[in-house]
Amino acid sequence: MFTVLLIMVAGVLTGYLLRRHKLKKIGLAITFFIWLLLFLLGVEVGGNEKIVSSIPTLGLEAIIISLVSVSGSCLAAYGLWTYIQRHRKEKDNC
Repeated sequence: MFTVLLIMVAGVLTGYLLRRHKLKKIGLAITFFIWLLLFLLGVEVGGNEKIVSSIPTLGLEAIIISLVSVSGSCLAAYGLWTYIQRHRKEKDNC
């Protein structure tokens, strides 16, 4: 944990020192390192026997959580849309 915090502080200090420089290729570097981190995460997950053997269970849970989350978001959006439309009609009638 201390190592992670130290790396974050080093990144903040580096950003602070380089804030006046125009870093043109930084977006490309960030994209590359994000892809690298995702690849290394996949390698780590693929190498873990417990995770690989429980993928069917985890997959089913992930699908259920996703469906419930999307359904809840759609329901909340519909409720908000209905509420806004109702108040807009009341405002127009006044």
